[in-house]
Amino acid sequence: MEVKIGVQHAPREIVLESGQSAEDVERAVADALGGKSQLLSLVDDHGRKVLVPADRLAYVEIGEPTSRKVGFSAV
Repeated sequence: MEVKIGVQHAPREIVLESGQSAEDVERAVADALGGKSQLLSLVDDHGRKVLVPADRLAYVEIGEPTSRKVGFSAV
């Protein structure tokens, strides 16, 4: 699923494809904003970890789960 993270005082957002469920991402964001964690930590599809300081989060947009398309037909 696609996750977009807005960071305060940064001109661009962070965009990553994550294998985590929407509930897991939402729980991680809630923990970071609730003070349980000082960092928002997410893992993308390639195993890279993205860490964002909780006090710098502007917004987090959680997209729909993406299905992998196979083939060459025009849709």
